[in-house]
Amino acid sequence: MRQKIRTFLSCYPHIWTTLYFPAYLGCFIYLERMETRPYHVIHFPLDQMIPFCEYFIIPYFLWFLYIAVVYIWLFFKDRKNYYKYIVFLYTGMTVFLIASALYPNGHLLRPTEFNRDNIFIKMVCFLYQTDTSTNILPSIHVFNSIAAHMAIVHTPGLAKSKWTVRGSRFLAVSIILSTVFLKQHSCIDVFTGILLGLFMNDMIYHSGMLVKAHDFVGKLIGKDRNFSPTFSRKVHSPAEDAEI
Repeated sequence: MRQKIRTFLSCYPHIWTTLYFPAYLGCFIYLERMETRPYHVIHFPLDQMIPFCEYFIIPYFLWFLYIAVVYIWLFFKDRKNYYKYIVFLYTGMTVFLIASALYPNGHLLRPTEFNRDNIFIKMVCFLYQTDTSTNILPSIHVFNSIAAHMAIVHTPGLAKSKWTVRGSRFLAVSIILSTVFLKQHSCIDVFTGILLGLFMNDMIYHSGMLVKAHDFVGKLIGKDRNFSPTFSRKVHSPAEDAEI
């Protein structure tokens, strides 16, 4: 058993990056339990024009599987793009926690009466019971969906399949729409989630930010670019260095 663990760790030394999730969940649960504190109401006129539709609970819940499948595939198949994906994800999720802590927010759009004979309505009720309508700005559902889709688009092993890209695009858009059709989020949450996602997409995949950040840290600690081969050499190549 110990040998198997050692072999796994030698093959996947980047498993330490998964430690972020327990820390994130702890902070998220803590903020959720503070739902009784005063919060700023998030509202946009368009919110009231969007009808409630319980069928969007399907893509809303598929979000968890979507994010996890992309995460696991990249973890085992493409370490270079895995690092880019987690930087994308973790940055947005951290911003979400900070925003929720500094600016408590929520909305009052949720329906209060349902016909519970409908299975989809029952699923919505379960969602409402487990996830409050607070700490909603920006929408992490929106942001992470963009992160997952961009990871697929920029990963050769996934992007080569047109149906994978098309399916991902359809699912990402459906998830984004579900946040407002389920009255889980305001349009403002969606807009800010999209803007943050587009910003991070540019930083991660088009600006060379990871390479520049790595070089900056390398100078601070007085070592060359190879001070962290398990990270630096996995997120860029010599050809990419030349471009930067």
